[in-house]
Amino acid sequence: MNRCFPVSVTLILTALFGSRAIAQSPGRAVPVDELIPWLLDEDKQLRSVPFTQVIADVTGKKVLAFDAKNEADQRVIKGISIACDETLKRLNGPDSPIQQIGRINEVSSHFEDSLRELLNATPGLQCDFPRTTENKVQRSGYPDLRIVDAATQRVFYLDPKLYATGSRDSSFRTFYFEPKVVTNKVRDDAVHFIVGFEHEAREKNPAWKFTRWDLVDLSKFKVKLKAEFQGSNRDMYRPEAIVASGTQQ
Repeated sequence: MNRCFPVSVTLILTALFGSRAIAQSPGRAVPVDELIPWLLDEDKQLRSVPFTQVIADVTGKKVLAFDAKNEADQRVIKGISIACDETLKRLNGPDSPIQQIGRINEVSSHFEDSLRELLNATPGLQCDFPRTTENKVQRSGYPDLRIVDAATQRVFYLDPKLYATGSRDSSFRTFYFEPKVVTNKVRDDAVHFIVGFEHEAREKNPAWKFTRWDLVDLSKFKVKLKAEFQGSNRDMYRPEAIVASGTQQ
């Protein structure tokens, strides 16, 4: 089994060691003792994983490369380009609802909605929110939009991203893919696109101003695993674990 894909520690344990990850006798080496050294070997195994491999291992689907000579790909690129231009024009307008929003994280859904509407209105294209394995619409998680070329039924996934001017070369995480079974939204062999919209810093303008967009083919994209062990408040504040408490009258 290929071990190089970005999954939670729980999923890694299950994938690598099965149910014995939870049931090991105290006198034997437990799987987590094998897992942690592997995770620490990050430079060799976990920093440059092909996204195509991640999708194939997690979903069983292929990431198809954009083909500039393919008529369906040409139609879709043209449709996306026109939709992106119109979205910039719409959302930069003084009456745009995003101008009343203070945080950029809350603006993303407006780009998704605008692109979906415009692409769905494009002759020969169908665009909607991708459905999960349980056939439910889920807005969160990758990817955000699913486009179908009606003539060929070729599928394209499109995920809008917003980034500030000057941050294009930043090494901070801006993309993540969390593998899930029930909530998996990658259900087709498809071309995968990111469309990045650049915006000026809000402090320099009284309104949001988006200046450009770029469409990126993810068939050559490489990702890395950030391993982290997580716990919730419920995990921490168990009555049997609390050794002292205090209150303020």
